[in-house]
Amino acid sequence: MKAAKTEYFHIQRKIVANVTTESWQNVPHVTYMYEPDVTEFFRTYKAFNDSRYDEARFTFNTLMLKVITEGLKAAPVMNSHIHFNRHYVTGHIDTFENIDISMPMILPNGEMMTINLHDFDSKNIDEMTAYVKDVRRRAEKTNLAEAMYSVSIDNTFKGLRKGKLLQTVCRIAGANIGKSTAKHLHGKAKKDYEAIPETERLTLHDIEQGTVTVTNVGSNYTNQRGAIALLEIVPPQVCAISVGAVQDKPLVVKDAYGRLRVESRKVLPMCIAFDHRALDFGEIVPFLKHLDGIFANPEIMRSWVSDPKPATEKKGYLTVVA
Repeated sequence: MKAAKTEYFHIQRKIVANVTTESWQNVPHVTYMYEPDVTEFFRTYKAFNDSRYDEARFTFNTLMLKVITEGLKAAPVMNSHIHFNRHYVTGHIDTFENIDISMPMILPNGEMMTINLHDFDSKNIDEMTAYVKDVRRRAEKTNLAEAMYSVSIDNTFKGLRKGKLLQTVCRIAGANIGKSTAKHLHGKAKKDYEAIPETERLTLHDIEQGTVTVTNVGSNYTNQRGAIALLEIVPPQVCAISVGAVQDKPLVVKDAYGRLRVESRKVLPMCIAFDHRALDFGEIVPFLKHLDGIFANPEIMRSWVSDPKPATEKKGYLTVVA
């Protein structure tokens, strides 16, 4: 066979390949498909969002980040890191107070990068929206290869401090020898780049690993009809969550008289993957129950913004709701 094209790994692909390989080699994955009925929740979101000023509107992706954050507060052990030594069968789990969400994002230049959304446990939807907008702003002045190289160097030396000498030597060799050499800035170009204030570009703080990973594949393709049923957990995290696209599906519902009927409803497929060394399914249940409660009571989202008043009300107009 003749290859149509050969593309050697760049720094981002190297990091992704290494992390995912480590995940599948070492983590015993369990996945659960959660498919809540979000008909009223989605309708409320559309109506509420449309009532706000243009600059105050928020995406469904941001809303789901808030929903998941609230769910993690109800099941805090999902927001943990595991440290396990298989040889000695010893280990411990660190559960964090702060929720730092690792979320893959498509940046303005079309490249994908996983961003650490820090302290989302203490942010409302408007603050989350502003945070993501600021990330995108700073990404425009960021050399992504240089940013990812800093992550690679940081991970390599963390491994060295843990006694992984051979791994360190191999990584350094792989980054500097052969056709997959990691490209990064040198000399004046590096000095000029580092002169850009850290408030104007992404740094290691923005792309270091978070406490849990959330990926929204639904935002990449809203008309999709499928769902992710398996995703990798990024060690030492113990949980990863994938959000799909809202889809119309036939569901059995109960009417006001208690009779069952089939009805077209909006369903949101979600995949929850967890590390079986750290969690059992029973520890996921509080998360699911909390999300069930949110989807059943969608008006709660009005309490998640800085100002729930509609734009027309602020302008002094009378709003009539049919």
